[in-house]
Amino acid sequence: MPFTVLLVDDEPLVRAGLRAVLEAQPDIEVVGEAADGAAVIPLVNRLRPDVVAMDVRMPLMDGIEATRLVLRTVPDPPKILVVTTFENDEYVYEALRAGADGFLLKRARPAEIVHAVRLVAEGESLLFPAAVRQLAAEYGTNAARAALERAALTDREAEVLRLMARGLSNAEIAAGLTVGVETVKSHVSSILAKLGARDRTQAVIAAYESGFVAPS
Repeated sequence: MPFTVLLVDDEPLVRAGLRAVLEAQPDIEVVGEAADGAAVIPLVNRLRPDVVAMDVRMPLMDGIEATRLVLRTVPDPPKILVVTTFENDEYVYEALRAGADGFLLKRARPAEIVHAVRLVAEGESLLFPAAVRQLAAEYGTNAARAALERAALTDREAEVLRLMARGLSNAEIAAGLTVGVETVKSHVSSILAKLGARDRTQAVIAAYESGFVAPS
């Protein structure tokens, strides 16, 4: 079965461009479009996409609030891929904090767009750009640092979290540590549980906000 995608952007040309790129792939199907975040919930409930490619800035409801609504109200919600023009936009960071699973620039090459959709659909978040990593570090709090300390990660879990923060997939982490992919998945699950994180993206945000990982 192909990955299914819902496109949400107030610019028709952007939606048309994304549709053309994605539908050229045999394993991706665009099942719908919306021009504003306010239309997302009914479309998600009706179409049940695997991924929502969500613009951050829209006139009626922005991508941040739409992301929160999807994750709060939809059972078994889709993955959210934030699509934006500017990588150093605080809106992008807020969308990731709200629960978005990955980040994509509108000027990305077609191959990068396809890769992003596949990666998010498979449950592995994208590498944050340097500007977003820096924002996460600037938002750091004593509470975030204390929460990471309470998590009491093992040495291997700490190592895996650092590699996750660099944007490595489970397979890449497994190859780098010379362990099996299932072992890495087990470590990732343990990290998420200890941090109280919904997914990899939230765990990586916690790593930067706590100062456990420094932006580079």
